[in-house]
Amino acid sequence: MKAIAMKAVAMTILATSLTGCIGQMGTSQLVTKANLSAVDNRYGRAGLFVLLSPVYGIAATADLFIFNTVEFWTGKNPITGKSPAVADTPVDAIFKVNGKLDKSMTTVPLASVQNSDIEAASFRQLDDKTLEMNVVYQGGERAVLRGEKAGDEVNFYLDGEFITAVSVEELSQYANNQA
Repeated sequence: MKAIAMKAVAMTILATSLTGCIGQMGTSQLVTKANLSAVDNRYGRAGLFVLLSPVYGIAATADLFIFNTVEFWTGKNPITGKSPAVADTPVDAIFKVNGKLDKSMTTVPLASVQNSDIEAASFRQLDDKTLEMNVVYQGGERAVLRGEKAGDEVNFYLDGEFITAVSVEELSQYANNQA
């Protein structure tokens, strides 16, 4: 009888733990951030990743079975402190992209700015949460790209039309990678 009770408890724990398979992976994010902060060199980071591989495994396991489960049941990740839970977030809130964009705006031009038709660009800060870039093309056309900070995100508009939203953290990572 005791063995049956233990099996029932184990199955219950396993069943509730598996609800946490979708989540923010906060512990894994912390390990990755520590790796990226420790060394500013791709080879050093790769070497550190290999050395920390057991830590990554432990962090991912802790996220999967503990922290993402807590996030699932409480609606808030105990490591990141962010809510709502990933499982409660509508897909439109995760991927904020204007579906009415012209097809030319759905790909990223990888040619350097020197090969572009941009003649001049100027930046202007409108207020503490809004930055505007005025672009003049060689043909005389003009465009205005505006970024508006809204909480932890920046909403981007091209000529007044919403394009996308990007997290401040992603922008900071991009800026650090460009430096």
